[in-house]
Amino acid sequence: MEKTLENTALLLIDIQNDYFPGGRFELDRSDAAAVQARAALDFFRERNLPVIHVQHISMQPGATFFLPGTPGAEIHPRVEPRPGEAVVRKHFPNSFRETDLQERLRALGVKRLVVTGMMTLMCVDATVRAAADLGYAVTVLHDACAARSLEHNGQAVPAPQVHAAFLAALGMAYAQVVSTADFVAQAGH
Repeated sequence: MEKTLENTALLLIDIQNDYFPGGRFELDRSDAAAVQARAALDFFRERNLPVIHVQHISMQPGATFFLPGTPGAEIHPRVEPRPGEAVVRKHFPNSFRETDLQERLRALGVKRLVVTGMMTLMCVDATVRAAADLGYAVTVLHDACAARSLEHNGQAVPAPQVHAAFLAALGMAYAQVVSTADFVAQAGH
């Protein structure tokens, strides 16, 4: 195995049906992000490296998406877990909060995380920051993540700008931010 991939796991955060066209909370470029997440998933599977899927199940009163038992809460078919691949279910943006993710990573001897997923501005952001605070070296595959437009104080913020701003902030102190192709080219040699 490549030295650069020793103790490395892939984390696929909330790539679930409700974020895709026709879902209850569609994101900008979710299909394109899922294609790149699948490329990363294939790369890790081919090398028998650890893969952990994270699935958000909304338990808060008034939640409108990722509702328990709904098709929208299911992991998208493009990145569907294989038998034996871990699925961590969470109820908060931070994938480490009140889950067994940290214990799973410790048991696998993971020191580095490669992160893909949705939403860049919420669950990806919260998880990457927590992972870095816990001592993991984190790489975010920017084209394997998706965001949505926001509004603040009467100002519309288009999804591409939201995506870029959150990734730029993560890249300052919490993670290396690269494209899927660049990661595969670098790690594959």
